Amino acid sequence: MSTLATCIAWQKLKETMDIKWKPLLTFALLVSASAFGEADTSGRNSDQLIQVLLQGSHPEKLRNALIALGGKQTHDLPIVNGIGGIINANKLPELANAEGVNSLTEDFNPPKLPENRDCAVSGDLQVNLMPQSLQWRIFNFAKNPKPLKWINASWPQALGDATLSVSVELGETPASDRVDIKSGVQLQLDHLLPTGSSLVEMQFSNASKLLTQNDFEISLGLGDCETQLVPAYAGEGQDFYFPKEAGATLLTQAGLTGLGVGVAIIDSGLWDTPALTHNALGKHRIATHYDAIRDQIDLNLRDDGGHGSHMASIIANSRRVANREPVQYQGLAPNAVLIPVTAISPRGDGDFMDIIRGIQWVTTHRERFNIRVLNLSLTATPTREYWADPMNLAVMKAWEAGIAVVVAAGNDGPDWGTIGSPGNNPYVITVGALTDSWTPGDERDDYIPDFSSRGPTLEGLIKPDLVAPGGHISGLIPLDATLANENPNYFLTSGEYVSTGSSQAAAVVSGLIALLLEIKPELTNDDVKCLLTTSAQPALSRAGRLAYSPFIQGAGRVNGSRALTIGETNCEQKNLNITDALAGKERLYGPAERLEDGTPSLPNMPSMVEKAMPASGMSADRRWGVAAHLERLDPARESPQTSEVPFNWAAVYRDEQQKLKRLGVPPSN
Repeated sequence: MSTLATCIAWQKLKETMDIKWKPLLTFALLVSASAFGEADTSGRNSDQLIQVLLQGSHPEKLRNALIALGGKQTHDLPIVNGIGGIINANKLPELANAEGVNSLTEDFNPPKLPENRDCAVSGDLQVNLMPQSLQWRIFNFAKNPKPLKWINASWPQALGDATLSVSVELGETPASDRVDIKSGVQLQLDHLLPTGSSLVEMQFSNASKLLTQNDFEISLGLGDCETQLVPAYAGEGQDFYFPKEAGATLLTQAGLTGLGVGVAIIDSGLWDTPALTHNALGKHRIATHYDAIRDQIDLNLRDDGGHGSHMASIIANSRRVANREPVQYQGLAPNAVLIPVTAISPRGDGDFMDIIRGIQWVTTHRERFNIRVLNLSLTATPTREYWADPMNLAVMKAWEAGIAVVVAAGNDGPDWGTIGSPGNNPYVITVGALTDSWTPGDERDDYIPDFSSRGPTLEGLIKPDLVAPGGHISGLIPLDATLANENPNYFLTSGEYVSTGSSQAAAVVSGLIALLLEIKPELTNDDVKCLLTTSAQPALSRAGRLAYSPFIQGAGRVNGSRALTIGETNCEQKNLNITDALAGKERLYGPAERLEDGTPSLPNMPSMVEKAMPASGMSADRRWGVAAHLERLDPARESPQTSEVPFNWAAVYRDEQQKLKRLGVPPSN
């Protein structure tokens, strides 16, 4: 086990826990399952129909209790010893006390409201760049016109002087008068942006064919916010980069494609497009499609929301990267078998009983479709300990059945204790997000964005387990999907859609696991988790401390190549007993402690972690991985860490190099 894993390993406490973290009242994510908890009749009419999950040892008694009070059964959920149904809200107290009902969980699921935007005006992720001009399409998503107060733009001196115009993209309204604009000087404007799209155009006096979008900086100021042109990758959307950032490139160059490994994706559905429905060999690879909302097999593929297709394309997009030898693909495991399970609505919310029914179906059909991986890029607010949470119970059953369950941490950072359910489960693999700042291959500016949810869990456990690329990830969604309609500016000119979140990070890890299981199908779930966590690369400061708390980065950033070459199958995970957990004999608490200021800590944490949070973007102090940390030091003047830091990074480095030497693998990240 690595030094880091030993130092932050959470503990199994028999009677009391060090800390109990108050759950959040709200938890808004890109995709979120409905919050659920004990019966609560507040906030609704007493005769309103409520969905409930009843749990008990005798399903017939649960059914009789529900029907006797005028309810109707909707779900049969033996995976959690329960049934689902609907009943009037005023009957909930009586139902909770009925014979045979050990637990009642309600799913009060009001319509999901659109998320608030930081700014009502936002632009395309890519500009249209010509030798002597630049066009940038911007969108006013508000219902009313918005004032454009100023623009600040910078460009290379070689382009010379510039003029600016802003016009409605479609319609008869002519372009505004062109005005002169100077590089780096804010230009005051008095322009009203109508609802919909407009076009910002800059015309330069000189021409250049060698410039890219990253040579320009543009900011637009509105009355109450501003929006900026973001950086861009090269390659016009053909090279997705996250396989390289996740350490998968060497694996795919060696011929690993996830061939035959079944990956189930419980989400909003799947787009019927060749890059998703067929593998890189041109063969159909959708084993089946289960609609958990309707409880039926449905061979007609569709994805009205778009989120599920985006996850599937990260995992297994079979399109080749143009002009790349050896062959590379836009998805991590282009020959994996996909098993889409629809349980999320087009709006991005879902009834937790439909999700549990999806997990149940996947678990039941594991052997038939060789389902080895389950991707759950969804989350809900924890309202009870994980062992009392029905969705957690379902994922534990899936884990026990031999399915590696990968769950998104959530997008509710930077507050502490924001890991969602079922990512708060100690047995599964919980993934936070990392971004590369649009500079693939240069890890010096890679950082964990504020939105990535943080631990500890309600029980004081360390989560997430690790972090993976989740910033501006390209993928495929239907052109008419909800995501496409809500954010048309997130499409690239090549047709791919860009999205960000821990959902995407979880999908990256699911794809990596498919590669590992292709070459080593004998690996157990615990083996896989150990391989990933013991080979993860922590962010380190120059002093040798952790740049991020373990409650933010877990064991560090994932790396598929390192997992296969130097990862260990023996780690703290092997001390857990999923069978005992399901029998109620193992309930885990973690080592988290609460400091006086309310922040979480661990024993000896002040000597382990830097006090100040690392900066976003380029950092002269933060490095990812032991090798990068040691190789930037001057051995004549600097030790790997100060004397009070409890890590021996030099020993870890030597151990890694010896493993690579024995395998005949060049020392590479």
